[in-house]
Amino acid sequence: MILGVIPARFASTRLMGKPLAEIGGKPMIQHTYESAKKSKLLHDVIIAVDDERVYEVVRNFGGKAIMTPKDIATGSDRLAYVAESMTKAEVIVNIQGDEPFIKGEMIDQAIEPLFFDTSINVSTLAKRINTVEELKSPDIPKVVFDYNNFAMYFSRSPIPFVRDAKTQLEKISLADIYKHIGLYVYRRNALLDFTKLEQTDLEKIEKLEQLRMLENGFKIKIVITEHESLSVDTPADLELVRKYYERIILKKYQ
Repeated sequence: MILGVIPARFASTRLMGKPLAEIGGKPMIQHTYESAKKSKLLHDVIIAVDDERVYEVVRNFGGKAIMTPKDIATGSDRLAYVAESMTKAEVIVNIQGDEPFIKGEMIDQAIEPLFFDTSINVSTLAKRINTVEELKSPDIPKVVFDYNNFAMYFSRSPIPFVRDAKTQLEKISLADIYKHIGLYVYRRNALLDFTKLEQTDLEKIEKLEQLRMLENGFKIKIVITEHESLSVDTPADLELVRKYYERIILKKYQ
């Protein structure tokens, strides 16, 4: 069984009540759930919530929800909490609750490597950076990977450093620089093993939990996607996503 889990934390420091933020008359978490359900490879989708208000909203729009403890530290830990009770789930996909328009094709792209190679235990997505704004933003993690598409390092800084570039624009024209899209696919045991590990030095420095995997010898398969990802971390992000919905999503169905 391949299970999609959407961690939904109510008490976001930068946008309180984020899962319930309205986009086009629907709460964001409903958009994310409906987008995830378009995957052809997921057998089921569950929202892991930490607040009764979100739980009720999910149940009201017909979604599946599991209440998880408020004191769980990260989305991955919330994922593991669900996985421990869902014993039939052999593959668990972490779908970020703040990406309301994640495409089903992106989820399927990330899952596919685990079908073809039993040695792959974790996979995730990356997309080439095309703008200087993305390159410079510390909120957009970057990733470098080897010739077999296994991650070598993740950073909030632009990597690799393009020594011959004289401008930021030259950096993205001279080198393939990739941003990380935070959708993860885990084999069950890999997820449970990872979330039992203590935080590592690089993870604490960069504030990127995927570095805990690399520092402990996990191999992370990188899948390149051409699809864009829109995440909501701040009120400004929310306004951009609302405009995207009005400009692109509504227009598509008119």
